[in-house]
Amino acid sequence: MTSHEFFMDLAIQNARAMKGQTDPNPLVGSVIVNENRIVGIGTHLKAGEPHAEIHALRMAGEKAKGGTIYVTLEPCSHHGRTGPCAVAIREAGIKRVVIATLDPNPVVSGNGVKILEDAGLDVIVGVRQEESRRMNEVFNKFIVQKKSFVTLKAGITLDGKIATHSLDSKWITSEEARKDVHHLRNENMAILVGVNTVIEDDPELTARIPNGRNPIRIIVDSNLKVPLDSKVVVDKLAETWIFTSQNVDLNKEKKLLSNGIKVIRTNGSKRVNIEEVVEILGENLISSILIEGGGTINASFLENKLIDKVILYFAPKLIGGKDAPSFLEGVGVDKMRDAVELFDTDIIQIGKDFKLTGYPMYTTNEGS
Repeated sequence: MTSHEFFMDLAIQNARAMKGQTDPNPLVGSVIVNENRIVGIGTHLKAGEPHAEIHALRMAGEKAKGGTIYVTLEPCSHHGRTGPCAVAIREAGIKRVVIATLDPNPVVSGNGVKILEDAGLDVIVGVRQEESRRMNEVFNKFIVQKKSFVTLKAGITLDGKIATHSLDSKWITSEEARKDVHHLRNENMAILVGVNTVIEDDPELTARIPNGRNPIRIIVDSNLKVPLDSKVVVDKLAETWIFTSQNVDLNKEKKLLSNGIKVIRTNGSKRVNIEEVVEILGENLISSILIEGGGTINASFLENKLIDKVILYFAPKLIGGKDAPSFLEGVGVDKMRDAVELFDTDIIQIGKDFKLTGYPMYTTNEGS
């Protein structure tokens, strides 16, 4: 490991610690080194607040002159709610800038580097590039496509079941795995389920961890079947948005609205269009969605190629039974060649369970 990688790893580690706080901004960490000593450390804490480089420069003060700054994302070059970091670095007397990855936004990518190079600074790009890109997978999609990054999460048995045939589901996974899920909720801006999950389980859909944030609760409910006494309607622990169709009970809609619930009618005459849901959430600056639905809602997102990441918690249990619900239902594919494969998979053990993370690879099989 080179010294560049060592200090960049520290910057990445600090940036990751802020996951769930900076949305819709990226996770960014910065370290300033002078004469092989760390003189400044900074992390972006929240949208609208100073960027990581500014925090690091303030800590370093005069010791920044002649030093090297490590930053996990290309310093910004534009005036937003804060000033351009590339200019602040130039004016601080920094001599070398080491960057993990360029800004993914094609409109601004490379502009920060140009400001620094034009000022005569030594600029190195690409140190821990892949690690930085993966850390900001949500931001990288949202800033370019203006669409939410969608993660499908499910706790399942080894035979893919999410409940018994009698719909008993508590608990499939271990307490340790369920705690990990609460951290996932904290990291995402919204959590989405279908109305049947609300009717059957009456979940809170909150992140029960110290100092955690509760995601916005998104309910897909084509006919406003959500019970008025369900927790997501009455507990006030988090915002609740219900996406419905044009076929709604106006009286029930009025009661939901009076209870502080946001009801969004989509263009579907009888059913909610899932693609429209994702589009509307993106327009509302919801950069990340965690799906914790049942087999029908999960399959709907997968069939529409809307899932960016899959996280499965496998419990070493077998339920069996053709009537026991699985985490993916719907029509399914006709041929094995049409199956959705996961790439960049990773498996770790949590308690008695196994957590698999992967990214769907969608194929069209045109001409096959």
